[in-house]
Amino acid sequence: MSGAEVAAFVGEQRVLICATVGPRGWPHLMPLWFLVRDEGIWAWTYAKSQKVRNLERDSRATLQLETGERYEELRGVMIEADTVIHRELDLVSTFGAELFARYGSGHTGPEFLDAVRAQAAKRVALQFVARRTASWDHRKLGGAY
Repeated sequence: MSGAEVAAFVGEQRVLICATVGPRGWPHLMPLWFLVRDEGIWAWTYAKSQKVRNLERDSRATLQLETGERYEELRGVMIEADTVIHRELDLVSTFGAELFARYGSGHTGPEFLDAVRAQAAKRVALQFVARRTASWDHRKLGGAY
């Protein structure tokens, strides 16, 4: 896919798979809701989660977004990234409100922001800084596999 196609594809997706290096050296894969923010991918998760512990030890992550049921429909993007873990409450709270807005909470106002802030106290924001990107779109193969 072209750069523009990759950006459009990523923006259409709702869940990404994040792979980190687990404590025994095995890949640890988990789904995450995410936002495209500052031209990068951001997510949030519990600060005490295994993926955060893995990223504290080794900041490398591989992200994958994919769609398609049949071989000729498969499309996807894989991103090798370094991860910055943000713990600042204001930043995590702001990000959490943006994330809830994308995923359709429909809530706004001070009470909602207080609830997000309470959640943010237990969470971190993950900023994935892309180092290498690969993409595929089997629809472009025209039946020639």
